[in-house]
Amino acid sequence: MSDVNETPRQTLLRRGFALEYVTLGWNVVGIFVLAVAAISAKSVALAGFGLDSLIEIGASTVVIWELSGTGEDRQRRALKLIGVGFALLALYLLVQSTFVLGTGFHPHHSPLGIVWTAITAAAMFALAFGKARTGAALDNPVLKTEGRVTLIDGLLAAAVLISLVLNALAGWWFADPLAGFVLVYYAIREVREIFFGEH
Repeated sequence: MSDVNETPRQTLLRRGFALEYVTLGWNVVGIFVLAVAAISAKSVALAGFGLDSLIEIGASTVVIWELSGTGEDRQRRALKLIGVGFALLALYLLVQSTFVLGTGFHPHHSPLGIVWTAITAAAMFALAFGKARTGAALDNPVLKTEGRVTLIDGLLAAAVLISLVLNALAGWWFADPLAGFVLVYYAIREVREIFFGEH
């Protein structure tokens, strides 16, 4: 297969659509898996990660819409919608992390949650890499920006995974909210770049 920079635009667009449809399908399934895991473990982190999956579904839908048309106005609207998704994610992480730390809430162990977040982290990192590469080849800021949403999804999955493992092995219930605050900073930085940066 030829280098990605030499791939015809239509092939790149098909790849972009495929990456978004895989992300979309993964997160739809994830909502149900996370609901079961969150209820059984009484885990705020897992329930919150389900909300993150909803945001990722919204972002993927926006990119599919944007890739289906052309024009700078369409790209600007799509970027703003993704920016709103980042803002909602930052708000969710801030509220959830503050609540968990403030109440000292201790979730139960969740083997299902550990397995799902481990697989999800690997899948999201791979998808984020594919979107960044394809978005760069297409010179499409919307696909590249949504790739960063997917990267945050992977980072959040990894943070939840670490917190679940530390809670199961050492009783460190506070690991997840602390990781959440780091991701809040990253999400806010992306919001500022989308609304006030140059594209």
